[in-house]
Amino acid sequence: MSLEQATKADQPATDDDAMLVRVQREDFSIDEELKRVRRRSKRIGGIAMFLGTARDRSKGKDVDGITFEHYEGMAQKKLREIRERAIREFGVIEVLVLHRYGEIAIGDNIVLIIAAAEHRAEAFRACQWAIDELKQITPIWKLEHTPEGEVWVEEHP
Repeated sequence: MSLEQATKADQPATDDDAMLVRVQREDFSIDEELKRVRRRSKRIGGIAMFLGTARDRSKGKDVDGITFEHYEGMAQKKLREIRERAIREFGVIEVLVLHRYGEIAIGDNIVLIIAAAEHRAEAFRACQWAIDELKQITPIWKLEHTPEGEVWVEEHP
């Protein structure tokens, strides 16, 4: 554990700490979330982000909208685990993991991962791992609304 991480562990949790991992209904501001991460350390030299948005096509078919459902409490727990593992295993300074639930319009934001490190390589690796892991282990389910009806998406590409 670095000196900075040890110092953070000794400090009481702040509002920003709680805001670094969220499942929420409302949209988010990429700028505000980026500011939240950047406030965490002056050592940050590289930031990688993944933004997932709702698209209007899936498997060659039109999609009118998406609904996300989640297992309350367990989804947040899994996202916290992803954040903690990314920091520990990739040597990054900070990771933000945010996923929306409820009805999402085409073009709207769904998920945001921000990984901040001293250097870009660690940030890129942590960011890619975090979104891949989120799709594999987090109990969040996607229901696509199509002209032909609703379809639950089971695979996690």
